[in-house]
Amino acid sequence: MRSNILLVFLVAVLCFAYCIEAKETHRKHKKAHERKQKKHMQEVEQKLEQLLELEEEIESEMANELDDPEAEATEQRLAEEEEAELAEQLEAYEQLYGEIPENPCLKMYCGAGRECIISEDGEGLCQCVEECGGDLDERRKVCSNKNTTWTNDCELYRQRCMCAEGLPGCVNEDNEHLHIDYYGHCQESMECEAEELNDFPRRMREWLFNIMRDMADRELLSDHYTRMEKEAETDQNKKWSNAVVWKWCELDGHPRDSSVSRHELFPLRAPLFTLEHCINEFLDSCDPDNDHNISMKEWASCLKLSEENIDDLEDLCEDIRDEE
Repeated sequence: MRSNILLVFLVAVLCFAYCIEAKETHRKHKKAHERKQKKHMQEVEQKLEQLLELEEEIESEMANELDDPEAEATEQRLAEEEEAELAEQLEAYEQLYGEIPENPCLKMYCGAGRECIISEDGEGLCQCVEECGGDLDERRKVCSNKNTTWTNDCELYRQRCMCAEGLPGCVNEDNEHLHIDYYGHCQESMECEAEELNDFPRRMREWLFNIMRDMADRELLSDHYTRMEKEAETDQNKKWSNAVVWKWCELDGHPRDSSVSRHELFPLRAPLFTLEHCINEFLDSCDPDNDHNISMKEWASCLKLSEENIDDLEDLCEDIRDEE
């Protein structure tokens, strides 16, 4: 009786081990298939680029020689021969690889730390970057909001993605909200005094307006932003508000969701870090509910604009989006 029970137990253990091994084998095969498919798509795109470049060269050479009567006949013959050769190459390529499929990843936006892969069903899927490469250039190092130095921005965003997805590579759950503070090794910053922090919104408003005016002078703004800048030059009440709206709308990148994430603040924070040691404390004050997103109301409030105009500012930003 005991031997029968032991036999049944051993069989169950073997079956369980076999299932685990089969599942792992299937996963490896799936990964290998995805890598093979990705490599195939890269080869397809590379071959197409070469063929298109060849066609452009033919057209360019023909255009350059059309003014020469003596060379026209020769060029026509050579062009026909090269076109025939190109047609043969295309036919041979299609016979080898079949009809060239549309790459679904061309229409996908995956965001920092993610890359698009083509699934077995031929659909584009965003996943965490598998490898960033061994870039050891000191100039590529970045400092995070956790005061940790990373080899490059790819490694930092890859870590954030893995933590957001709950993958084994996540070293700390808090890294789900990881973002870049500035480029270079992390440094010790000066303490931000309360008086300095209280005066920071004024300095920020002044800086934003000066940047907006400089970009308008160099014709780097859109027509709508340029009109806002000119309006601010003549209307003192709009001097600060228009600059505040412009910068907030500019920071609200893809997807345009009417909020600025801590990650999207990087273009503002990075250049100011070495000049304004209160920049981190100020930006923290713009996110009082600590949801890692800054709304227009929060942005206007921390820059100490009049609350009665906040709704109008949001409407203005929506107008800008519609026009763009």
